[in-house]
Order: sequence, then structure tokens, then C-alpha cells
Amino acid sequence: MKGSPREMALLLLREVYPNLSLSSPPSTVPHAQRKLTSNGSSITEFLLLAFADTRELQLLHFWLFLGIYLAAFLGNSLIITAIACDHRLHTPMYFFLLNLSLLDLGSISTTVPKAMGNSLWDTRAISYLGCAAQVFFFLFLMVGEYCLLTVMAYDRYVAICKPLHYGTLLGSRACVHMAAAAWGSGFLYAVLHTVNTFSIPICQGNALNQFFCEIPQILKLSCSHSYLRKAGLLLFGFCLSSGCFVFIVLSYVQIFRAVLRIPSKHRRHKAFSMCLPHMAVVSLVLITAMFAYLKPPSIFSSALDLVLAVLYSVVPPAVNPLIYSMRNKELKDTLKKLIQLFFCQQQ
Repeated sequence: MKGSPREMALLLLREVYPNLSLSSPPSTVPHAQRKLTSNGSSITEFLLLAFADTRELQLLHFWLFLGIYLAAFLGNSLIITAIACDHRLHTPMYFFLLNLSLLDLGSISTTVPKAMGNSLWDTRAISYLGCAAQVFFFLFLMVGEYCLLTVMAYDRYVAICKPLHYGTLLGSRACVHMAAAAWGSGFLYAVLHTVNTFSIPICQGNALNQFFCEIPQILKLSCSHSYLRKAGLLLFGFCLSSGCFVFIVLSYVQIFRAVLRIPSKHRRHKAFSMCLPHMAVVSLVLITAMFAYLKPPSIFSSALDLVLAVLYSVVPPAVNPLIYSMRNKELKDTLKKLIQLFFCQQQ
């Protein structure tokens, strides 16, 4: 018997097991479908939502976003500089406000510059890695901001309800630890959700119905059999946001009870002025973000999703400096001195 060892072995197996099929089974999944179900191997970029079809409106959106971004950058930079330079503002409340301004600068810089570039250059594309990086940094900074707003609610609670223990409960070391916990919580949350989201197979194309890479829009492109993982992502986010929300609400219930017992009208007004800016920021971020992420699928509108995304991702970083400085005399005085010093140096 002549032939290669492999052929001889196959002939021997056929004689011993005549019903054995040795041919490899044909693939039941077409090549194109395998490319669609392999996450990341076939999709090299995503297509973001365009603000407008006409060139004039695209340029209008570019200039509008540029104005908002410059306002946010200038306002938050002024607050950071004022708090860092004025030793009178080296208190827990202003320390947390400085961290909030840093987070606001980072979050708006994650989404708006890319949207401006797309409008200016008439494109919708963002690379796969760029989309993953945008999701990570946006979650990191937004969740960190939400956790920091929770810490700031605790700061207001101690300042108003337990003023005699303020120095003990909110010493410099405790403030650093709480701020680090807020940043760390955002980082861990972002790592978990980014890895989970981009490991889910994508079967529904690569067009996102949002002007930046947002997890709900990416999950809409995933395969139907991944619903358990999608539900797990949403449930985890809901539990975290609900826990922070309950803590903030309970803190303000105690704050309002304590403020209403203050006999002096002037002191009541001062206490409310300390809390109202924080309440306004929390309400704006929380209500719009929770509605965007947890609204039922039956409520579907590209315009609604776009408006909600702008309200919780673009507006707060731009208006936070105005909200916190408008009713804060110490911060306004420091900002005036900084602006006057700048113009004196220019002359």
C-alpha cells in the first residue's frame, strides 16, 4: 500500500468505522455575518449623529458649541484660580468646589471638541478606540461629579446641622479622602462599564443616535441575546444613582428642618443661599441624566435624546461657575480682584 501516512491512517479508520464522517462540517455562519457578530474586529469606527444636514446649520452649531465651551473653560478656570490663590477660600466647601470645576472642565472637554470638529469638517466618524476612550472619560468624570455632589451635600449638612463638629468631621485629611473616593468611584465605574459595553457583540450597524458615544446608544446596536448584560449595566447604574440621590435628599431634609428652626431671618437667608446653588446643580444633572438613561423604549425621539444629552453633559459645566459665584460674596470678591489684577497688568 502506497501513499502518505495521513492517507493510510484515513483508510484504516474507514475500514474500522465505515459510518464515520471525516470531512469537516461546513460553516453555517456566512463570513459577512461572522464579521458583524465579532465585536471590534469588523467595526473600526462609529458614526455620530449630525446636528444638521445643511452646511450653514453645521457651522452655526460649531459657533454655538464653541461659545459654550469657551464660557465653561473660562468660568471654571477662574474659579480654580480664585480658590487656589486666595487663602481665605481654603475651606472644605471651596475645596470641593475646586474639584467640581476640574471635573466640569474634563467632562465638557470630552464631548464638545469632537462635536465641534465634526460640524466644522462635515464628518460624523469617530474611531472605535476613540469612542471607547470617550465613553470611559465621560463616565469617569460624570460619575465622579455625581459622587462629589453627594459629598458636597454632606458638607452642607454638617455645616448647618452640626456646626460645632464641622472642623472635626471635615478636617483637611477627611476632605482629601472624600474627594479621592469620589474620583476613585468614577474611575472604577467607568472601567467596569466601558469594558462591559465594548465586549458585547454588535449586530445592528455602527450609527449612533447621539452626538457623542453614549452607552445607551451603543447598547441599541448590540445583539439581542445580550439583554441580560445590558440589564445588568443599567441596574448597576440605577442602584448607584439611587443611593446617591437618597443620601442627598435625606441630607437636605435635615438641612431644611434645621434652617426653619433658626430664629434669625438673616441667618436663614444665608443658610438657604449656601444650599440653593448645590440643589440647582444636582437637580439639573440628576433629572436629565436619569430620564435619558432610564426612560422607557416607547419614548423614542432623536430630538429628545439630543436635548437631554446637551442638558446633562454640556449645560452644567457651563452654568455651574455662574450658579456658584452668583450668590457667593467671598467668591465674587476674589474673582473681581483677579480680573482687576489681570487688566492692570495688561496696561
